Amino acid sequence: MPAFPGGNLKAAMKQVQKAQELMAKKQEELSAMRVEASSGGGMVTVVANGQEEILDIKLDKEVVNPDEVDMLEDLILAALKEVHLKAKELVQKEMSGLMGHLGLPNIPGL
Repeated sequence: MPAFPGGNLKAAMKQVQKAQELMAKKQEELSAMRVEASSGGGMVTVVANGQEEILDIKLDKEVVNPDEVDMLEDLILAALKEVHLKAKELVQKEMSGLMGHLGLPNIPGL
């Protein structure tokens, strides 16, 4: 069996495992973080977490019929979540193909 380039395979695997643990912890931290942006002088506000997931949308009641605000916020939020999911799936598919083309294993999350 050929020697592992640069040294000990066991030590390298340990480093990979530690990196995976650190990544998982960071993902958890990002999930708890919140960012907020608004447009139209605060007429539309969107809240997302550190994993780019849209969590909330608020519309100023002056922008639309006050009786329809809640429904419109829900519809916009649902559409944004769906488009984000489709974009993630596209990236995953494209990266998976690239990894295969390079002869590398497909590692989820990379």
